[in-house]
Amino acid sequence: MTSPIKGVIVNYRVGPKTQRSKECIIQFPHTKTVSEASRLIGRKVAWKTGKNNKIIGKIVALHGKKGLVRARFRKGLPGHALGTTVELVG
Repeated sequence: MTSPIKGVIVNYRVGPKTQRSKECIIQFPHTKTVSEASRLIGRKVAWKTGKNNKIIGKIVALHGKKGLVRARFRKGLPGHALGTTVELVG
């Protein structure tokens, strides 16, 4: 059985005056280009809380030209989720 692909939550999606806690920017270690990251659009990701609960999100768009993606979660992620890992679910 292969290990799940894990990525790191880099930051929330932010604007000049707003911060969207339901959308996060995620970096996967194996994606370095736009073409590699575009294959991940539509896949689901899960962030595990401390109590074996999961917050599920979906990769919706690319972010920049270095392989970062943007994911939209069903619930807003807490602040201590920044810098932690998410894994691809489906």
